[in-house]
Amino acid sequence: MSSYDIAVVGSGPSGLATAIEAKKAGLSIVVLEKGSVLDYLRRFPVNLVWFSTPEMLEIGGVPFVTPTLRPTRVDTLNYYQRVIALHDIDVRPYDAVVSVRRDPKGIFEVKTANGALYRAHYVVVATGYFDHPNRLGVPGEDLPKVSHYYSEPYPFFQRDVLVVGGRNSAAEAALDLYRHGAHVTLVHRGVRLSEGIKYWVLPDIENRIKAGQVEGFLNSTVQAVTEDSVRIATPAGVREIRNHHVFILVGFRPDSDQLKHFGIQLDGETLAPRLRPDSLETTVPGLFVAGSVVAGRETNKIFVENGRMHGALIVEAIRAREGQKP
Repeated sequence: MSSYDIAVVGSGPSGLATAIEAKKAGLSIVVLEKGSVLDYLRRFPVNLVWFSTPEMLEIGGVPFVTPTLRPTRVDTLNYYQRVIALHDIDVRPYDAVVSVRRDPKGIFEVKTANGALYRAHYVVVATGYFDHPNRLGVPGEDLPKVSHYYSEPYPFFQRDVLVVGGRNSAAEAALDLYRHGAHVTLVHRGVRLSEGIKYWVLPDIENRIKAGQVEGFLNSTVQAVTEDSVRIATPAGVREIRNHHVFILVGFRPDSDQLKHFGIQLDGETLAPRLRPDSLETTVPGLFVAGSVVAGRETNKIFVENGRMHGALIVEAIRAREGQKP
């Protein structure tokens, strides 16, 4: 059994930023990750371009230098991997945490799916929400042709593809599919697409819909998915359209069941962990949260840009508790 000052659950930017701050403070650290290192970033759309500029994504004092104003998915993966190497962060990939328990002496025992057991004085949960997409709850949503993630357009050339959603992910997927030869339909329950869509993407998708290049159904909802069609409720009535593939891109939510399993109390409405805002410590003494998981289902409040700051806040609180000077 290995012992550490801090065990971090999750290897996204907020988890890595916490690990870096802990190392700078002279604390021993291990980062436990259920998938690959930076797993959620790796699973972003292949052609993703960030809305933020590089300096808004920097951690650990390492400059993020890119050849363009806005970094790509590949730029970002390479940058964070370089940060891990430069700071020599101990990351354990493909070892999902299955339990976090605090013993009577206040020491945490963290057990992983591979059977490893770690002891730590403190635990930081930085698991994000990308593993748990929001669902429509309609018949046929579990058919093989339905996905809640989008990667690249090439398998869908000359295929009838339906995209559900009205924010960045849905708009960018619809445009990418259209420009690579798919026959695209976009369905959104709102009367208009989100004004939060990237400023260069919103007029593009609106113009494609206006021109009929992407068939758009606003103020509409999917009622059912079948093997060869999708049934949509529209203001003009129910439509049944031919379909080969469906992308349901309506956001994500944290794993509230896992948080409760760790002993963390959640807000009944938002499912956000109950915590101290000055330290991000939860209702379990010594158990902290960082990154987007802090906001519960209100996932539009915490992004990489502000979640990366959580590590310094948490480590400062731990240092104060341990009687160290700031």
